[in-house]
Amino acid sequence: MELLFIDGLSPNVGKGGILRLLIEVGQLNKQHIGKITLNGGLATIEIAGSRAARLAHLLDGHLIKTRHIRVWQQASGDSQPHFAQLRRWLALEADAEQQQFHTNPQAQSEYALTRLVIRSEDMGLGGRILLQLAPRNEQAPLPFSRLSTGSPIMLVEEGESQPQSWRGVISRLSSKRCEIALNQSPESAASTFRITLANDEIARQRMERALTRVEAARGNRTAVLRDIILGEQPATYANGRIPANTAAYTSHLNPSQQEAVRHALSAEDIAIIHGPPGTGKTTTVAALICTAVARGDRILACAPSNLAVDNLAEQLAAAGVPLARIGHPARILPELQAHTLDALVERQESYRQAKKLRKQAFGLRDQAGKFRRARPAPGEKQALRTEAAQMLDEARQLEAQAIELALDGASVILSTLTAVDSAILGQRQFDLCVIDEAGQSTEPAVWIPVTRSDRLVLAGDHQQLPPTIVSPQAQEQGFGISLLERLMRRDGALLARRLDVQYRMNEQIMNFSSAVFYDGDLQADASVQGHLLCDLPGVVRNDLTATAVTFIDTAGAGYDDSQPADSDSRHNLEEAALAARKAQQLLDANVSADSIAIITPYSAQVQRLRELLPDEVRVGTVDGFQGREMEAIIISLVRSNREGRVGFLAETRRINVALTRARRKLIVIGDSATIASDPFYGRLLDYFDTIGAYHSVWEELA
Repeated sequence: MELLFIDGLSPNVGKGGILRLLIEVGQLNKQHIGKITLNGGLATIEIAGSRAARLAHLLDGHLIKTRHIRVWQQASGDSQPHFAQLRRWLALEADAEQQQFHTNPQAQSEYALTRLVIRSEDMGLGGRILLQLAPRNEQAPLPFSRLSTGSPIMLVEEGESQPQSWRGVISRLSSKRCEIALNQSPESAASTFRITLANDEIARQRMERALTRVEAARGNRTAVLRDIILGEQPATYANGRIPANTAAYTSHLNPSQQEAVRHALSAEDIAIIHGPPGTGKTTTVAALICTAVARGDRILACAPSNLAVDNLAEQLAAAGVPLARIGHPARILPELQAHTLDALVERQESYRQAKKLRKQAFGLRDQAGKFRRARPAPGEKQALRTEAAQMLDEARQLEAQAIELALDGASVILSTLTAVDSAILGQRQFDLCVIDEAGQSTEPAVWIPVTRSDRLVLAGDHQQLPPTIVSPQAQEQGFGISLLERLMRRDGALLARRLDVQYRMNEQIMNFSSAVFYDGDLQADASVQGHLLCDLPGVVRNDLTATAVTFIDTAGAGYDDSQPADSDSRHNLEEAALAARKAQQLLDANVSADSIAIITPYSAQVQRLRELLPDEVRVGTVDGFQGREMEAIIISLVRSNREGRVGFLAETRRINVALTRARRKLIVIGDSATIASDPFYGRLLDYFDTIGAYHSVWEELA
């Protein structure tokens, strides 16, 4: 038996509908069809003989219930080792996420809402069912939970011996009500329900099906990109691809940025834009996209996080590029709401007609379910339900038309990597896929948009934070190595162009990272090269504000790190107090609170610092500050112990991020006796000494 995959199916398409498709359109006999498995919009079908290839060609792009399906056959022969490994890592990661949640009772209670009743049901964009749930007492508030808008959830029946459950996402959350979006209506007789946090299974399913599609690709652009990425054939470049009017869209860029855009435009297959901290990577990517749009390209722009997608979308919107931002509006910045697919669809006349039909259909359905004193005529209720169902089918068709029109009007479609959805995009193929912050994504997620693209540009920095991996086993085996990092290690000289002028940091803040991570190539633009806090209006000039870098060595002071009783993180109480004092000194010098941040690798230290500082001073982990900057940054390294254990500090790319967030002032607090055993920190301490930034904590205590 061969395997056939069908993706992009509507939730209301069952095995019977697939069987009819294979028989009526695919012209198969029933005896040639084996087991059919449905999983989250993907059907896997066993096909007898050698018929799968013909079926894939015949059915790919077929319209079924308002959606254009994607169809492909399983790869011939044995699974490629590279993709088999990626699938194993995905499975390890899923198991680790499940175990992490289910072995923590406190997390289970804090990420749940219980004893809820359904208050209303409506239909939203894409056929989503919108349910409003609340406590049985209408005046009662929802209990405390850590659930938030955008959280993936499971809706579960309460009080049932074999409870049913439905997967969805929180679309709105108020003090008294929770609205969730589901793919199907919960046909349930349960009186109450609970909402619990769910692992993002949909994202994992999309990654797995992308891997199967890439592995099976033959004779198309996906196959070419796969072979180049796996090193089986070289990437090619042609200067003839660069439009003559490129200068019109890149004149505001510096020479290295302009060269990066030209290189990306010349790529026949794949190119990389390597953007160290503060070098204007997203600005460069936006200029590339604007130029490609002017060339007539249709572009899919992605990133691992919603914030990274929105940062790029803001620049494109400001440039007047027609765009559509895919994703739940709850997860998108307010400034971009007008560009969301939901908002664009709502402007279409066909959607307004669909909305009226849905309202009428729900009215008929309610009427059929109401109790009346007089017995209804035989078949009356069923007739009402049938009419309602027909109206809802017509509404779905009108809504699908509205989605098509909205997407057709956009030159650039933007989405997170795992939100690229066949149910929305159908068969759309793109001339160019651009992935920003590619170094922060696991490789399977990158393959999702690659299957829809003729050419690929990765933008990011493999010397900053890698992907976050939960499974220690997957991490040890290499799952934390992004596709960007792997390609940079193998073919960086050919594929990549590095941006070399940074517009954020004082030169002394920049130089260490430039030397250690970027071959000493970075230059500080004249506008930032010597800027200091004391140059800001109203800031008092003193030893802190008139210098760019300060290191405070706590060696010998007994500032030991420790582990809180209720946490597996670490904190350093004395060091936290010192960091808070330095922040207060900056405030006393009239540095505004919203210009100061304290960052640390440890969440327990974050908690302690928040207890010591006013709310206006931002405190966060290093990971949370990736892609952000502040005028003044204080880094609390935390680790101080006799054994020389550095813990998280051993990931030097995390420290590279920390050291490059500050614009005018960087203060680092740490124990040289603990960290100097690591060669990286020995070099950092030497650098601090060379520029006169070294100070002992005893100077603070004198």
